[in-house]
Amino acid sequence: MQHWKRSLALPVSMVAIALGFLISLQAQTQKNVSAAEQISSERMNQMKSVLSNSQAENAKLQENHRVLVEKLDAARKRVGTDPQLLTQLKQLQMLEGTQAVEGPGIQISIDDRNNKVIFPLSTEDIARMINTLKFAEAEAIAINGQRVVGSTAIVLSGSSTVLVNQVPINRTEGIPYELDVIGDQDTLLDYFSKLEAPGLKQNGITVSITKKTLRIPSYKGAYSFKFAKPENP
Repeated sequence: MQHWKRSLALPVSMVAIALGFLISLQAQTQKNVSAAEQISSERMNQMKSVLSNSQAENAKLQENHRVLVEKLDAARKRVGTDPQLLTQLKQLQMLEGTQAVEGPGIQISIDDRNNKVIFPLSTEDIARMINTLKFAEAEAIAINGQRVVGSTAIVLSGSSTVLVNQVPINRTEGIPYELDVIGDQDTLLDYFSKLEAPGLKQNGITVSITKKTLRIPSYKGAYSFKFAKPENP
């Protein structure tokens, strides 16, 4: 992937730099033309030659500008239509969570409202369960409709409101917590049922796991970088 990025970035960058230089040069040429029109009459004949040369150069620059714009547009279109590049882009979007996905997996329903529950489900419990699922090679995870990505934070707001991606996920009706997980169904089921479910059930929490085909939504937040930047090659 880095290879095609570099191979495409270099010609596009060169075209863009040349385009900027020509535009700047064209503007300077126009200034020369304006200056020629304001000179005194005794130098008019001399400047007519300068004006003629400037106009010819200006026409040449405009033609070069047109050609470079066409090349730049063609390069952009190749990025947007090349099937291999589009496939790689989709894969990157899936990895970062900005692409909705579907596939086989498990749905985990967790109810901590039983009177026998000693401690309600905490944000630490949720984070631990998600880490277990990641260790089981989950390819996509969502909790109550919120996609879990690399920047996802799971925190408690106030005394009982759970925030995932800064969005409240508490439910007033239905199952309090549902985790949708895409990946190898047997592996996910084995890891969760052996590493997480026993402890939850000992705490009085009701847990059910179902194999099914799932659709997991995309991450709706925005990525922003204040300090990190791409490393120079």
